[in-house]
Amino acid sequence: MSKKEKCERGSTNVFKDLGFKNAEEMQAKAILASRIITIIEQENWTQQKAAEKLELKQPKISLLCRGQLSGFSLGKLISLLNKLNQDIEIVIKKRPVSKNKKHNAGHVHVHYHF
Repeated sequence: MSKKEKCERGSTNVFKDLGFKNAEEMQAKAILASRIITIIEQENWTQQKAAEKLELKQPKISLLCRGQLSGFSLGKLISLLNKLNQDIEIVIKKRPVSKNKKHNAGHVHVHYHF
């Protein structure tokens, strides 16, 4: 006799699914960091070489590559992407008003294209 496990579809933000308060910022930082890491890997740079290119110390690159992003602001990650010859576009638009006052805060979304 087998037990059937209930499977629930998550959102597109794992941090939100796990209940983090600042889930959108965490997701944005993760996406930006992912792009930086992808570029470092594509260039076959060592952490030391990446640190030189990004004007950071090697231990900061190590943290970035391990996904430990608490020491990186969104602004810093954007700055690092600019140093890697990446264009950043920020779009600000008014959010439609929700009937539920709790959900009238804006959202942060990050997308990148190759």
